[in-house]
Formats: sequence, C-alpha cells, structure tokens
Amino acid sequence: MWLKRNLSVVFLAAAVMVVGQSNAQEKSHADHMEHHFDPKESAKTFDDPARDSWQMPDRVIAALSLKPGQIVADIGAGTGYFSVRLAKSPSAPKVYAADIEPSMVEYLRDRAAKEGLKNVVAVQAAADTPNLPEPVDVVLIVDTYHHIGDREIYFRKLTKWLKPGGRVAIIDFKPDSPEGPPREFRFPVERFRTEMSKAGYRLAARNEFLPRQNFLIFEIAKR
Repeated sequence: MWLKRNLSVVFLAAAVMVVGQSNAQEKSHADHMEHHFDPKESAKTFDDPARDSWQMPDRVIAALSLKPGQIVADIGAGTGYFSVRLAKSPSAPKVYAADIEPSMVEYLRDRAAKEGLKNVVAVQAAADTPNLPEPVDVVLIVDTYHHIGDREIYFRKLTKWLKPGGRVAIIDFKPDSPEGPPREFRFPVERFRTEMSKAGYRLAARNEFLPRQNFLIFEIAKR
C-alpha cells in the first residue's frame, strides 16, 4: 500500500511537470507569435549594413530569376530590407510590401515615398492572410515563416494569390544558426518540406549559399 501510494504521488508530480512544461512551451510559442516590432528600433537591426555580409541580398534576388513586369509580394516585409532592394533590382518588379504591424506598413509607405520607389506598395496584412491586391509571380517570406500560425491553412489560402507557375521563396534561420529566434522556432529543411507538402506545395529548389538560413523555393504541386 505504501509503495502504491508513493508511486501515485510520483506519477502525479510527473504529470504536473509535463503539463507545466507544455503550458510554458505554449506560452513561449504564443509570446513569440505575437511579438511586436517598433519600426525605428527594428531598423537598427533589420537594416544594419553588417547584415548584408550574411544575408547576401543581391545573390538572393538573383536566385529568384525575376523578369521585367513581374510582381513580388514581400510578406513580413518589416522595414523594407528586401522590398526596396527588389524594387531597385534590374527587373524592377512591382513589390507588395506586406506586414501585419500597422506601424510597419506606415514606415514602409513613408520609406518608399522618400526613396522615390513608385513600384513599392505597402500592404496591411492580417495574421491569417496577406491581403494582396492581386495575384503575384513570387512570394518572398524572410525570417517570418516561423511567426505564421496555422501554416497549412495559411499557405493553402495563399495559392489564390499566386499566378500560374508562381513560386513561394522561404528564407528562415537554420537550427544551428549563431543567432535568430528561440531554437524551437528554427526548423530543419525537412520540416519546411513536410509542412508545405501538406499545404499543397512541392520543393522546386534549394539554395545553400546562405550561411545562417535555409533558402527554399516552393511551387504548387500538380494534381
């Protein structure tokens, strides 16, 4: 009886610990998903010239193989690090710079105006939709994939904003990156492949030149 009673206490304590850890993980996930960014403070990091050495923006844009007249959606555009570079690239695409933070959208709008970039359009996105004005040729998602909740649903809905042959380029931190989001939000390539497959996509290209991030290009799987 003593053994049974004490084992029950041990199992109960273990259960409480597991529930506590689960709740803590859920809270961590929620806190990260709902993290808000201040544009002026974020610009110090997002647009730090030192970022270019490992982000390699020119090489990333070249890998997208954009053609004149195409349209790109930069989802989770932040302060416009990629949006302005895309707009100034040789193909000069129209760029929808989408973000869920109203202050970021205002910042993007002001930045495009100050830099005379008429081909950059700031878009107020929502957590479950990018709210794009029209279908695009390429969706670029940099360091934002891990912030998206209900990803299977989100990316299934995203297909309606892709033109025939449209592509989704995802860049996000590797598990062994020296910096980035909390480690539980750094995914291996197989995680991206599996989740995007469930949403109806197939991996079309894998670029491995970025030292800190995965760079994967998906397209809608043929049925």
